[in-house]
Amino acid sequence: MPRLRTSLVPLALSALLLAGCGGEDAPESTAAVASGNPDTCTGEVVDVVVSVGQWGDVVRRVGGDCANVTTVLASGDVDPHEADPTAADLAAFADADLVVVNGAGYDRWAEDAAEAQEPEPAVLTVTDLLDEPAGSDPHVWSSPAAVHALAPALAEELGQLSPDAADVFEANAATWQAELRQYLDAVLALGSTVSGRTYAATEPAFDRMADALGLVDATPEGYRRSAARGEEPAPGDLSAFESALADGSVDVLVLDEQTGGDAAEALRSAADDAGVPVVEVTEAPADQDEPFLDWQLAQLTALGEALGAAR
Repeated sequence: MPRLRTSLVPLALSALLLAGCGGEDAPESTAAVASGNPDTCTGEVVDVVVSVGQWGDVVRRVGGDCANVTTVLASGDVDPHEADPTAADLAAFADADLVVVNGAGYDRWAEDAAEAQEPEPAVLTVTDLLDEPAGSDPHVWSSPAAVHALAPALAEELGQLSPDAADVFEANAATWQAELRQYLDAVLALGSTVSGRTYAATEPAFDRMADALGLVDATPEGYRRSAARGEEPAPGDLSAFESALADGSVDVLVLDEQTGGDAAEALRSAADDAGVPVVEVTEAPADQDEPFLDWQLAQLTALGEALGAAR
């Protein structure tokens, strides 16, 4: 069952909490809270903290009435790599029975906050659901395999924390998996049509989905390395990208709308000039209430239309 806990916050984290308390310069929290219902839950309601908005909808769906879910970075406007969590954001970890993190360095601040609690809450790391070496691409919400694996793993973790509600979590996960079928079918259908076509991307957030679809990455290597490190591309790498768009090497440009920047806009202009279609994607749902499936299916539809493929 959920555990009573006290927070023994280390000095550095305590200082951050105090710095975020009050004052005109305190950052505004983007957290979203979905409350469970103890009157209809068959067991104890579990307190869950989710680090980033990519996974909030899945956790809410599996937890249902038997989970209070706080999604810390619910807004897609915040880059998790550069997140500055507020005092309220960090305080949510003190009450958590379970923390769901993306992993692979994407949300290290959330892992640190979970580790600062005594006793530590259970932690479910989505990247651990894939058999990959450390340091792999953290954008696992674009991986159909990771998305498919999360709900059953989540139901198991929640069931261990609230055994009397285990059947509820398993049923909710089964419902989610059934609805997920349309997403998996869409990936298979689109892949059968576009496999072998080329794409280039302003950011690597869509690469896992592109790989699942069988698309061939034509992003110039120098630009790709800079984007992966979060650095501005060198002028020569940007020029090489623009040349690839102009010479017909790229069938579609995938542009990460939420990161943007001057380089991305320059590449958009170059794609427009070359007649290369542009598909805008986002690293997280733009609306914190947008269902995961709606978000992902919309991007697959846009890609299929850009490549002239009927889904």
